[in-house]
Amino acid sequence: MNERTPLPETMDRPPRGRVLLLAPHADDDVIGCGGTVCKHVEQGDPVRVLIAYDGLRGDPDGRFEPGEYLEMRRREARQAGKHLGFEDYVFWDYPEGHEPGPQLLKAAALRLVEEVRGFAPDFVYAPWIGDFHVDHHVLARVARLALALVGFEGEAWGYEVWTPLVPTRIVDISDVYERKVRAVNEHASQLEYRDLNHKAMAITAQRAMYLSDDARHGEAFRPLGEVGSEDRGLL
Repeated sequence: MNERTPLPETMDRPPRGRVLLLAPHADDDVIGCGGTVCKHVEQGDPVRVLIAYDGLRGDPDGRFEPGEYLEMRRREARQAGKHLGFEDYVFWDYPEGHEPGPQLLKAAALRLVEEVRGFAPDFVYAPWIGDFHVDHHVLARVARLALALVGFEGEAWGYEVWTPLVPTRIVDISDVYERKVRAVNEHASQLEYRDLNHKAMAITAQRAMYLSDDARHGEAFRPLGEVGSEDRGLL
């Protein structure tokens, strides 16, 4: 049995097509695949960003009223997106930090089915299923279930934020990396508590190991995959 990990496919830019980027929280869209989706924008591909959760736990000290903080997180998301060419945002405002039961999970999947039908993407990007963060993992489950229910025939890719994945595709983002950094810096509310440019973005340098000698940064992906055994009964 060969236990060596195969080399991933590498590319300078993603294939052409309409893009639906699913992000658990405002800032995950930038951190996870902001450079790759920026390249989609550069080549004229329509892009929609869907932020699933309200982000209220990003204010652990309770310094803001919930409504005020929600608007702040939305504003930061839109300002960050400007650096990458993202203009079309959808906010669902689900509460964070819990694993929903089957009925709530399927309700979210059916809501996403309508989004997919309406926007008709060729590519869907979502957190990869192995991400430890509960909100990221749940959104991956919702995405896999929705795409199965709608009979999605495009490409669905999982990206990394908290938990590194074993990549099957790496996109060179060296030429847009500084734009990605500027986008992250718009999330001032989160940078107060965590150095995202160091802790969340450092992995892009390691991903360049697979790219050309002059490449400095890459983003890694693996297929989102099929519905897991725990959710097959919802199909």
